[in-house]
Amino acid sequence: MIKKLFLNDIFILGLILLNSTILVLGGYFPDESKGFTLTIADNIITILFIFELVVKFKTLGIKCYFSSNWNKLDFILIMLSIPALIAFSLNLNVIDFSFLLVFRVLRVFKAFRFLKFIPDIGNLLKGVQRALKTSVFIFLGFFIYIFIIGILSYNLFQNTGSEYFRTPLISLYSTFKIFTVEGWFEIPEQITVNYSKLGSFFTYIYFIFVVSTGGIFGLSLVNSIFVDSMVSDNNNELEKKVDNLNTKVSEILTKLNNDETRKNS
Repeated sequence: MIKKLFLNDIFILGLILLNSTILVLGGYFPDESKGFTLTIADNIITILFIFELVVKFKTLGIKCYFSSNWNKLDFILIMLSIPALIAFSLNLNVIDFSFLLVFRVLRVFKAFRFLKFIPDIGNLLKGVQRALKTSVFIFLGFFIYIFIIGILSYNLFQNTGSEYFRTPLISLYSTFKIFTVEGWFEIPEQITVNYSKLGSFFTYIYFIFVVSTGGIFGLSLVNSIFVDSMVSDNNNELEKKVDNLNTKVSEILTKLNNDETRKNS
């Protein structure tokens, strides 16, 4: 009975939902008593996940278990949860195991098991994988453009006292922020505080150019290519069906024409 329970996907999904709820509640009840209770509940669920792993090992066999990519993901996520369980179990006063508490953040990764239960997730992941392969060079080109603009902006504005271009690395991050077209106008406003009217004018022109080429045109191009690559498999299938339909229609028309020719002769 217990064995069947841990092989039941609905039961496992329930545990994942319960575990995710506990993680959320932990942020609202940070006091020691309630927080400790939620931590115990979280670790009990981790133990149940480990028990599920053992049951599946015995039922399917280790080789068969790891033949599924979803099982591989489950195994990794369960392993990532174990350090938090160890940190909780060995939190003794005699020896300081507090450094293990850093691993508590890994508990959150258990929520990734939700992906397994999303309908048609396999085709979606294949589409993303196909899109990444197709778009790798456009991504590379876009990052190179970010690098060029970032280094150029650093050399142009490093002496303005702006916090956005203090170092090359910060400048690259600021450039990426500008490309997202979110709050980019704050950056030139800060830079041009002590600029002359002419200097401010050319600074505004520069940032308009950067936002237009990188933020509007660049990101739109990357998004369109990525999305087109994701759905290309469906398009190819439709094209094949249309081609087959055209072939059959051509064959029927040819046959009709031949029959008409025979009747006339």
